Amino acid sequence: MGKSAIILGATGLTGSHLLDSLLKDNTYDKIIVFTRRSTEINHPRVEEHIIDLFQLENYISRFKADVVFCCIGTTKAKTPDKNIYKKIDYGIPVMAAKLAKKNQIPCFIVISALGANAKSKVFYNRLKGKMQEDVLKQKLENTYILQPSLIIGNRNENRAGENFAKHIMNIFNFIIPKKYKSIKAQTIAYAMQKIADHGYKKTIIPSDEIQKLGNKD
Repeated sequence: MGKSAIILGATGLTGSHLLDSLLKDNTYDKIIVFTRRSTEINHPRVEEHIIDLFQLENYISRFKADVVFCCIGTTKAKTPDKNIYKKIDYGIPVMAAKLAKKNQIPCFIVISALGANAKSKVFYNRLKGKMQEDVLKQKLENTYILQPSLIIGNRNENRAGENFAKHIMNIFNFIIPKKYKSIKAQTIAYAMQKIADHGYKKTIIPSDEIQKLGNKD
C-alpha cells in the first residue's frame, strides 16, 4: 500500500507545483484535494472535493491521509477585508490541523511566512504567528512550518506590489542575505515533499533551509 496525501491550496502557485510533483511520485496512491475551484486535473490518483473551505470541519470523514500539505494563503490586494483574510490565512490552516489531530494524521506541513510573529504590530506577520501557535497546540506527531521569503513564480493573477518587490529583489539578490532571498514556489513544493518523505530536524524551517531542501541540482 502506498501513501495518501491531502493538499489544501492545490490551485495556488505552490500547491499546483506540489500536486504535479506528487503525481510523479508513485509512492502516493491517493492525493486528496480540498479546493474551492477545480484543479482541472483528471487523474485516477486524484480525489477532488470542491467545497467551501471555510466549512472544512464538515468534511472530517473525508479528511484522512498520511500527510496534510497546507499551501493556503492570500494577499492584502486580493483580500482587503481583514476578517476574510483571517479566515483564509489563519482559520483554514488551524482547522486543518485540528482535523488532522482528530483523525490521527501523523504529518502536517504548512506554509507560513518569514517574519511570522504572534506579537508583531504588522497584521500579516501577527496573523501568521498566531496560526503557527495554534497549529502547534494540536501537538501532532510531526508538524513542520515553512517560513519562505518572497515566493516567486508564474501566477495567473497580477499582483503589482508583489511584482515590484520581485523586481527589486532580483536586482539586489546577490547582496541580500540567504534567509531573505526570494524563493521559487517549485522549490518550496519540492522541500515539502522531501520533508514528508524523510522528516526534518526542525519544526520551524526558514527560507534559506527551504531553499537547500528543495534544490534539485
